[in-house]
Amino acid sequence: MAVTYKKLWKILIDKDMKKKDLQSLAGISAASITKLGKNENVNMDIIEKICIALKCDVSDILEITEDE
Repeated sequence: MAVTYKKLWKILIDKDMKKKDLQSLAGISAASITKLGKNENVNMDIIEKICIALKCDVSDILEITEDE
């Protein structure tokens, strides 16, 4: 199983936001943004901060996929 954050990047595009904007709004580090960009696992605290900042649910920003 793998995690993909494609939904998060789609939300940012729809809201005309950059990754740097999300970083500031959610109060997360550049390292966390980098991990998200690489579809790496991040702490649930980071996911929670993003969801609060974007006023969305976890399922709106990430998806669990099958390993290929």
